[in-house]
Amino acid sequence: MVKLKSILKWLFIGLILAFIYFPIVFLTINSFNESDIIQKWDGFSLDHYKYFFNFENEPIRVVGQTLLLAVVVAFLSTILGTIGAIGIFYSKKKTGKVLTEVNRLPVINADVVTAISFALLVSFLNIDKSTYIPLLLGQMLLCTPFVVLSIIPKLKQMDNNLYEAALDLGATPRKAMFSVLIPQILPGILSGFLLSLTLSLDDYVIAAYTKPDSFKTISTHIYGLDKNNVVGPKIKAAYWAFTAIIFFIIVLIVVISNVIAYKKTRSKKR
Repeated sequence: MVKLKSILKWLFIGLILAFIYFPIVFLTINSFNESDIIQKWDGFSLDHYKYFFNFENEPIRVVGQTLLLAVVVAFLSTILGTIGAIGIFYSKKKTGKVLTEVNRLPVINADVVTAISFALLVSFLNIDKSTYIPLLLGQMLLCTPFVVLSIIPKLKQMDNNLYEAALDLGATPRKAMFSVLIPQILPGILSGFLLSLTLSLDDYVIAAYTKPDSFKTISTHIYGLDKNNVVGPKIKAAYWAFTAIIFFIIVLIVVISNVIAYKKTRSKKR
């Protein structure tokens, strides 16, 4: 009976993992397919990778400008979110509670509602989309609340006496913040930055409503190929290669971080 429960448990875990990772693994395998059609295997080939890394083709240029947008948005959102989190943490109890709940609204709210509301605001203020300002502000609106939520737990965990001691010893509030406060909440800041980076790369709805017509992100480019019935199987197949690259990078990062954590644990036990 115990053995049957163990088998069922591992079977259930296996089904969940298969459900989560099968689409990614399937695309990764097909990234080495000579055929541009996903239902057909014509043999092993690196053609999709060669096409993707050719700067004369669209995919690598679209990925490049999407990554640049994501880095800029993540950087600005992290700065704004860090300032907001510190402000909320050091506010009065009732004020901080209200601000925390207000910050959660964009997180709970559907992206499409945020995107349409922001697009209407941009139209009302007559802001030109070709300036990229609506796109940057729209994605920052999406990312900044997640940065705040990443940093506030670290602020609650830190030893606040160190900051107050720095002030008592003659440090200016600015010096104490950068020398004492920021280092303590740095893991939360980094988490918020990486989360913003991911959200910006993943975003379609806000980008679709606020981007300039000449600018393409990964999501809007792929959707545009399907929507306009563009005959570009080679372009779509190139994104299989991009998916495989991202998947391998993430796996590598996870493995390296776990190895480092394991070595640190072993060294502490000694």
